[in-house]
Amino acid sequence: MSRYVSFRDFDWVLLIFVLLICGLGVMEIRSATMHTKFAGSHLKQIYWVVAGVGMMFLMSLVNYQALLEQVHWFYIAAVASLVGVMVFGQKYLGARRWIKMPGGNHFQPSEWVKLILILAVAKYFAELHQRELAWSDFIKAGAIVGFPMLLVLAQPDLGTALTYMPIAVMGVFLGGLQIRQTLVVALLAALAIGAVFFTPRVHLLKSYQKQRLTNFLEPDADPQGSGYQVEQSKIAVGSGGLWGGKGSQTHGAFLPVPQTDFIFAAFAEEHGFVGALGVLLLYFIVLMRLTQNAQTAPDRAGTFVVMGVVAVLSFHIMVNIGMVVGFMPVTGIPLPLMSYGGSSVLFMFLALGMVMNVRMRRFVN
Repeated sequence: MSRYVSFRDFDWVLLIFVLLICGLGVMEIRSATMHTKFAGSHLKQIYWVVAGVGMMFLMSLVNYQALLEQVHWFYIAAVASLVGVMVFGQKYLGARRWIKMPGGNHFQPSEWVKLILILAVAKYFAELHQRELAWSDFIKAGAIVGFPMLLVLAQPDLGTALTYMPIAVMGVFLGGLQIRQTLVVALLAALAIGAVFFTPRVHLLKSYQKQRLTNFLEPDADPQGSGYQVEQSKIAVGSGGLWGGKGSQTHGAFLPVPQTDFIFAAFAEEHGFVGALGVLLLYFIVLMRLTQNAQTAPDRAGTFVVMGVVAVLSFHIMVNIGMVVGFMPVTGIPLPLMSYGGSSVLFMFLALGMVMNVRMRRFVN
């Protein structure tokens, strides 16, 4: 570690709020799985959080500028890992997303790929010196993010693939996006979405994935089928009232996967509007703290790295909570730091480690 870098510059306040969110997650995972076959999952979550904190400290010691210099090798490794999943990955519920590790655990490479994409996009846009983006920059940034995204869609894993998009969006926005470019891209995106959903010969998405993306608009149309998850989630959130209740939806096994995708619904049911608002406040503080670290970054690349983390975290929160209350489609995107899952937790702490990395080098000459 450089003699100019000190843990006195570590963002301890940010870490405290992050651990508070993790603590609430562990508490809710324990409650939601207490009398199910997943009982004890909260202990695994604690192990992952502890491991994540250790990896965060290690990541903060590796100069992010050195990581940016080697990002092309990391990108190749990321693509290779996604190809490896397609060839050697374990199939579960029709999807091939995980590689089985010793000890019975499963590793999801598509999670750590987000970290590589944050670095790759930061590297690309930090080296651009013009104030306005050229169309070629859009194409190159789209290719950087788009190729891994297509590999993840092929697994198929729509939720994780969608989380790659905000990295590119944040990059082009900070890189010098112009209004006319925004309008053209929005039009092209609308046409692409129309082609995916309404052109029979386009098979980029599976039929059930299309159904997930559209059924949230009318969950009452099939409350016992495709709309079941959203309906039960909304009932759980509503039954929590102001201060929370006994969690009949969660403990009665009506709410699907309450320890993962719908953990916010389970928490809102047991702790009410006040508890849910408290969680949202904690996330808001974390996002504001991250944004402050981006503003004090020592260089342009550091700003892009931190804001890439902000983009991914914000997207996760917005989509997951929107899904829980019926404003977003069910895509399997977990709630960061709260949802059960080792790959998600470890990615988030590694991303926070990069933020700390940038922060600790604010005063390095």
